[in-house]
Amino acid sequence: MKQLFVLDPIKHINPIKDSSAALMEAAHKAAIEVWICTPSDLQAKGNKAGVCASHVDPEPWITVQEPQNLALNEFQCIWMRKDPPVDEAFLYATHLLEVAEREGVLVLNKPASLRAWNEKLGALRFSKLMAPTLVASRVQELKDFAQEQGEVVLKPLGGKGGQGVIRIATGAPGLEALLELVTLQENLPVMVQKFLPKVLEGDKRILLVNGQPFGAINRRPKDGDFRSNLALGGKAEATELSLREKEICEELAPALKKEGLFFVGIDVIGGMLSEINVTSPTGIREVEQLMGIPLSEQIISQLLDKFS
Repeated sequence: MKQLFVLDPIKHINPIKDSSAALMEAAHKAAIEVWICTPSDLQAKGNKAGVCASHVDPEPWITVQEPQNLALNEFQCIWMRKDPPVDEAFLYATHLLEVAEREGVLVLNKPASLRAWNEKLGALRFSKLMAPTLVASRVQELKDFAQEQGEVVLKPLGGKGGQGVIRIATGAPGLEALLELVTLQENLPVMVQKFLPKVLEGDKRILLVNGQPFGAINRRPKDGDFRSNLALGGKAEATELSLREKEICEELAPALKKEGLFFVGIDVIGGMLSEINVTSPTGIREVEQLMGIPLSEQIISQLLDKFS
């Protein structure tokens, strides 16, 4: 079997922390040929999709062979693991991957769903599981909502890793000016959510494989911050799922499976769903190290079951 990983440039990937590296190593252990490319290496000639890709040996990290021009239908599975932003280049890559998908190649996660499930807006499908939330561009509506909630968190819809997330007390001076700024003078929608004080105890990242929870970590914010993202200095801790968190996973599972979202990371704060991460979920290395679970190997095993 041959699998292709569509990634950021390999030199930017830290194998000690990166989930894509963990998946590549697990695939290699399972006697799968591992190939890599970037989105710019994808192409289509007529109705046939191709790629300029390199065969790699990820252990020890990493031996990269000279690139070759191949048809995408030579791969049984393609992992789309390019990090956000979901910009024009990302979107066009998903369209090119759909050409391969029409030729029978399994693409993870499903290209159409990568486009449809914005990592902030996708959670709105399950709004009853979330804290009170408003997505809007109009400053007055955002301001009224913030005043109703008392304290809120402002999230840019295209952000990643906690970047640009702001905690706002509604009595703070300059709220209206801030809302004008982040909405680009009411031209860009943003998400505002009720602030959940439980986030100071941690934000739980739960990794779901084919709709089922396979591992989780608790991410605790560093001193002086409320954002728990590991990229911003949050600390990962071992954890177990509560009954409420298991119920959230069960609620999401049918939709995730139906829409071809095979590997997903959800964020839960105080029993409330916060985000559904579908582009390139992280956390595999932390789960393996803290929980003693061979998660990457389990994910590849689940994937191979699809071909048996």
